[in-house]
Amino acid sequence: AMRLYLREQLAALADRCLDLAAACLARADATTELAMPGYTHLQRAVPTSFAALLAGHAEAQLDDVEVARAAARSLDACPLGTAAGHGVNLPLDRDGVARELGFSRVQVSPVNAQNSRGKHELLAVQALHQALLDLRRLAWDLSLFATAEFAFVRLPDAYTTGSSIMPNKRNPDVVELLRALPALAEGAMVELSALLSLPSGYHRDLQASKAPTMRAFERGLAGLALAPALVASLELDPARMRAAIDPALHATDRAIELAAAGIPFRDAYQQVAAELHSSLQDRSPEQSLAARVSLGGAGNLGLDRLHARLAALRGDC
Repeated sequence: AMRLYLREQLAALADRCLDLAAACLARADATTELAMPGYTHLQRAVPTSFAALLAGHAEAQLDDVEVARAAARSLDACPLGTAAGHGVNLPLDRDGVARELGFSRVQVSPVNAQNSRGKHELLAVQALHQALLDLRRLAWDLSLFATAEFAFVRLPDAYTTGSSIMPNKRNPDVVELLRALPALAEGAMVELSALLSLPSGYHRDLQASKAPTMRAFERGLAGLALAPALVASLELDPARMRAAIDPALHATDRAIELAAAGIPFRDAYQQVAAELHSSLQDRSPEQSLAARVSLGGAGNLGLDRLHARLAALRGDC
């Protein structure tokens, strides 16, 4: 029964990730020319686009679909007919039972059937944790960019709450709660890992694997279900994003242009650093985006490839 439950939960996890990837790609399609600073070390680095950021989150969720399905394939083995872990003195049709329950194969060894209790739960929660880590990064980006210091985005009212004592502000409570979800999965993983320090065979300790697994999936899947509508309903401030791209952010573009013209990059780097405040004033964010033509860059996002992968994972092609 636990295998059947985990198979259903992992299928639901894959669906949630597909929905979030689709929402990110739909918003990316509409924001390919929306320039914003790209950050490294939380410092403004180079111009990029909001679409490039969303494309990154979409591809992460597509990766998480693959992880969820790989976990489901690993536990897609029917243990029925192994009894207490040492086989049964009856000619049971184990293959037939596996087929009737929709399993792809039989778990042959009764010893392994017992020893994998808790192990499959841990694997499934690890797949959930992977998706929740990517959800947390998206939530972090949105909560950061929604602050007054950035003000690149505004969260929908449905995802915020009023302050308990300050009438002047609304808090990104839902986004903050989404950030907390990986902690729940991590706690479940610790519980499950601790249970697996047992000798071979069945032990009653293993009943403790059920509660943390079910709790993690219930909360994790509910959180993931909130995210697509959040992405779709974000209010963006293009002017604020563009204004944050000061001329110094074009320095890397200029250094690469010099290197492409034959100047060693170390020399180009030094030249641009010396001219930083005089040679970059006439450049525009749009020029920078258009020049970023390598696959995945802002001028060549490869959204068609991500859409094709989404369709393939959904079985639409």
